[in-house]
Amino acid sequence: MSLSAVIQVENLSRFYQNQPAIKNLSFSLNAGEVLGFLGPNGAGKSTTMQILTGNLAPSEGQVTINGFDIIESPREAKRQMGYLPEHPPIYREASVDEYLKYCAQLRRINKQSVSKAIDESKQQCGLTDVGQRLIGNLSKGYQQRVGIAQAIIHNPLVVVLDEPTVGLDPIQMRDIRRLIKTLGQDHSVILSTHILSEVQATCDRVQIIQKGELIYHSSIEALNLSQVPSVTIGLNHPPAIEQLKQIDRVTHVDAIDSHHFKLFFNGESPAQAIVQQSVQQQWELFELIPDQRSLEDLFIELTQDENSGGASVHAEEAGV
Repeated sequence: MSLSAVIQVENLSRFYQNQPAIKNLSFSLNAGEVLGFLGPNGAGKSTTMQILTGNLAPSEGQVTINGFDIIESPREAKRQMGYLPEHPPIYREASVDEYLKYCAQLRRINKQSVSKAIDESKQQCGLTDVGQRLIGNLSKGYQQRVGIAQAIIHNPLVVVLDEPTVGLDPIQMRDIRRLIKTLGQDHSVILSTHILSEVQATCDRVQIIQKGELIYHSSIEALNLSQVPSVTIGLNHPPAIEQLKQIDRVTHVDAIDSHHFKLFFNGESPAQAIVQQSVQQQWELFELIPDQRSLEDLFIELTQDENSGGASVHAEEAGV
């Protein structure tokens, strides 16, 4: 395991009657990172989250959390985790304070620290003024906040959130996203969702799962670059990347391989300047392909490609 990795997943699979819900997943979560786990409905996100949190046994593979194996040392591993399932495990008949006290006791927080733990989780989740209210009388957004509060009440190393904004209105979604971003300052977070904008607004890194297989992983910075116009060029005698960056209007350059490069630019296409520089500097340009696509284009391309075979794609390899 990497020194900075708090979760390591290796070759994880789960089968139902020989049908794979997830297959050979391998990834890690780094300390202080918010990881977006993205995919269409039915892709295997919730199954993965249930295995990570010890609520479902894997058919194959290994999960270690802060060095503890989820199967061999489940109690120690689960102490490191806070979990908000897609359907929050809240008791509508209880008040917020009653419910959080119950959750603190389940997490075996000592009696002297229960009140402090409740106050801190309420403050972090914006629940300070609703402690005495019945959960059933709260809005859906506040009920989600209560669900997140129970997930962090024991100050876990890792917080796993499964579809935390489902069923919320736009204002509630904005508030929960802001809360998730705040959580990332003190915890490592896995956010499972199928909403692209949610990942872009809150995460440091993104993984896309399709039909139970990991098909894409990238930093959010690289994903954001996919919205910037670009051209892909092929050069028989390429110069240093720094020289390509000096071409007029080029803002960023990614090397795809030793002869192919993706040039991101502002304003008009630098195609003419590229051709001129190639001739003058004898780079021998043999390919120039305009390329511009949105996050939605990328997601649809990956998740609807029936012929992809589930092959993992890195940002650098995908040219984004």
